[in-house]
Amino acid sequence: MIGLPSLRALDRAQATRIWLATEATDMRCGFDRLAERVRAVMGQDPLSGQLFVFRSRRGDRLKILLWDRDGFLLCYKRLETGVFKLPRGKAGAGSVELRASELAMVLDGIDVSQLRRVPRYTRISEENKD
Repeated sequence: MIGLPSLRALDRAQATRIWLATEATDMRCGFDRLAERVRAVMGQDPLSGQLFVFRSRRGDRLKILLWDRDGFLLCYKRLETGVFKLPRGKAGAGSVELRASELAMVLDGIDVSQLRRVPRYTRISEENKD
């Protein structure tokens, strides 16, 4: 019998980090202005290959910026009704890191701001004991 992977397993397989800008972004911004926001507001390198997620002021639009080997890739999603329910960042933080499963839930209409993870046992490997 083959078991289904857990969300944790999916998240561990994720090699790319995902960052969500905590402040609303003007959706008229294109590649260059979003890349500058990544540098200035998030404090990250837009050429790192990580995903950077931006939301509109109304919360009904998302843009995802990604550097793909030889150029930027920009994904844009607009909801016809409703808004994206995104996690809240800490006060003063320019961005919050998302797991791949959280981004998938946001895009699928799940309110991740209401989710909370319960503590789980994590085995400490010999390498990480110090």
